[in-house]
Amino acid sequence: MKISFNWIKQFIDIDWTAEETGELLTDLGLEVEGIEPFQSVKGGLEGVVVGHVLECTKHPNADKLKLTKVDVGQGDPVQIVCGAPNVAEGQKVPVATIGTKLYDAEGKEWIIKKGKIRGESSHGMICAEDELGLGNDHDGILVLDPSFKVGTPVAELFNIENDLVFEIGLTPNRADAMSHWGTARDLKAGLQQKGFELELKTPSVSNFYVANRTHKIDIEVVNPELAPRYCGLTISGLEVTESPDWLKNRLKAIGLTPKNIVVDVTNYVLHELGQPLHAFDTAKIEGGKIEVKTVAQGTKFTTLDEVERELHAEDLMICDAKKPLCIAGIFGGVNSGVTESTSAIFLESAYFDPVSVRKTAKRHGLNTDASFRFERGIDPNSVDYALKRAALLIQELAGGEITSELLDFYPKKMEDHQVFLSFDKVTQLIGEELYQDTIKSILSSLDIKITSVTESGLGLNIPVYRNDVVREVDVIEEILRVYGYNNIDSKDKLNASIANIDKFADHSVQNKIADQLIGQGFYEIMANSLTTATYNEVTGQLKDEHNVEMLNPLSSDLAILRRSMLFSGLEAISYNINRKRANLKLFEFGKTYHHFGEDRIENKHLAVFISGDRTEESWTRAAQRVDFFYLKATALGILERLGFSNLTTATIKNDMFAEGISLNLGKNKLVELGVIKKSVLKKFSIAQEVLYAEFDWDTVLELTKRNKAKFTEIPKYPEVRRDFALLLDDTVRFEDIYTIAKQSEKKLLKEISLFDVYQGSNLPKGKKSYAVSFILQDEQKTLTDKQIDKIMKKLQSNFESKLGAELR
Repeated sequence: MKISFNWIKQFIDIDWTAEETGELLTDLGLEVEGIEPFQSVKGGLEGVVVGHVLECTKHPNADKLKLTKVDVGQGDPVQIVCGAPNVAEGQKVPVATIGTKLYDAEGKEWIIKKGKIRGESSHGMICAEDELGLGNDHDGILVLDPSFKVGTPVAELFNIENDLVFEIGLTPNRADAMSHWGTARDLKAGLQQKGFELELKTPSVSNFYVANRTHKIDIEVVNPELAPRYCGLTISGLEVTESPDWLKNRLKAIGLTPKNIVVDVTNYVLHELGQPLHAFDTAKIEGGKIEVKTVAQGTKFTTLDEVERELHAEDLMICDAKKPLCIAGIFGGVNSGVTESTSAIFLESAYFDPVSVRKTAKRHGLNTDASFRFERGIDPNSVDYALKRAALLIQELAGGEITSELLDFYPKKMEDHQVFLSFDKVTQLIGEELYQDTIKSILSSLDIKITSVTESGLGLNIPVYRNDVVREVDVIEEILRVYGYNNIDSKDKLNASIANIDKFADHSVQNKIADQLIGQGFYEIMANSLTTATYNEVTGQLKDEHNVEMLNPLSSDLAILRRSMLFSGLEAISYNINRKRANLKLFEFGKTYHHFGEDRIENKHLAVFISGDRTEESWTRAAQRVDFFYLKATALGILERLGFSNLTTATIKNDMFAEGISLNLGKNKLVELGVIKKSVLKKFSIAQEVLYAEFDWDTVLELTKRNKAKFTEIPKYPEVRRDFALLLDDTVRFEDIYTIAKQSEKKLLKEISLFDVYQGSNLPKGKKSYAVSFILQDEQKTLTDKQIDKIMKKLQSNFESKLGAELR
């Protein structure tokens, strides 16, 4: 939200700097994200002075150019070549001197330099109106009043406004501050707390009167629940022209483009008081009547942006006796707006239901200044005041007279909120006891009325426009933000309770594994649970009928709750690869959501993603790519950390994996892992291999609680290593060797590792060689050679008989 400092000063006489004011606004909760300068004429006409044309002759080398000698009040006259047809001797003209910066219509800077034009030197430029930014006329130079003194800066002759504009990051709850008036109201409260008693100047509407009643437009509110208050009046005999400079400058300062007097006034009052208004050309209102109602589903309506929209049955519309004119509180229609030929208007001011406006705006993808305010809730009790303010401004600037009563549909007045504030509660939440007079003063400065006073607290009436202050804690928050968070003393002593947390609590287990993965170089990601239904097309396992859909999705990309953890992770991988971050190790704890019949089910998962190189390349070694076995080791490490052992593996069929396995404990599948298919990766524009593991975290958590801590003493006696080079059929897996070895020697065989695999021309066809190491250890005594040889012979015999192995 943009707030003009000059505009603020219309409401409150503040002599602080913009920086000091910005700091106070930020302390009050209206965070100032930046302060930008504004000039009604870019550059402020610095370097442009009044010149007197002493001579004007034909250029010797160009028919359409003239040579002039101009006194600019800086010593000797200067020669300037000018191409304007209306330049003449004796004129007072604006002259851009050497070094002056001017700006074109697009804001691009150009600098006046000394030069030669067709062989004649030129020391400056006599300017046209558009070259100075004072208008659009380029038919000739701007001729000034003859009484102007030579050398006078032109900026002093025109109303060049310099302003500073605050960019305020407004939180959604602060609907009351969505205007210059609301911001000034907060600023006054903050200044009062600092000891400055300043008056808040309210724009007067005391001159409002009805000239005659010759042009009445009737009002009928068919859906009062959607339009609790609706006001309107007519103004006739006006002339729609360009707005005066002061009004245009106010709008330009906050980023708005002036249109005409009527439209500009409605925008001005919107940003002045926070009340959206809309003006209709009465010549386009059929039947002399305004109806506020919903229309039939599918009704076609073309808005001001010339887009034809199909209306929903719940969209509130402003209609005449025959047709819709405007989407209530959001956007006008193309055939009812004010133009230069308009001579009479119906001016609308209303309070529309925030929920209704928000839903309609979302349905049609519209976000306007009006809808922004209606969605958050405006002040229903100032609707008529804003209407009078706008009507008087239009009368003042465009002429005309008010030709109808101010019709006001307000069947049930919205009452102030009533809250009891306990002094003890204030002290408890703030952590410091405030003087009761200080509390009362702050509340008064915020327009909160004190209706009763007791020893324990205050009875309060909170204005209805503060729709975010409805509870005692909300009032305390208001007191604290005006009092100042920085004014609360920090205590030297901090009290905290020690939490008695179960070591198997979900978050404890999750944090333990997160720490482990981070220690291994992984980064945790947190993806949006909302995603697109088009990802279901990637796999046949996800059916659309099981989607959990959003009732009012922000877009088609955020239409359903995710069914798989994979796709959001691939989005993150694609995003990083496109930014030259190709070596990725990521993990995410999250949920998936499914709809089965009447049931909606949430499942917890841990997703692990690996892609690119496992280690970075360096002068000592080449980069090492990640592979399936690195992913498997990572998954096993997680499960072993949680106390799982005796895991089995099984090959899985999954149309998202090119190859994959599951790690199981009995009948429970704990994790599926594998290499993602290239066809899936192509959907995300990923060209490199991606490895993925998805843990059924609900199952893991449940089974973890059954695991008991296991520990053994550190062995006192040495371990022994023996190696076998086994020639095997190429269908034999290392897992087969591992299983047979464990069955052969359960007590003394501690580790089995595969450290080399060879397949080549030196081996028989269909054969391969495995180099396997075996670690033997007796925890009670030193192993003898006889014991070791016996175990190794037993292993060799079992490998030969069960696997057809041969020692190489």
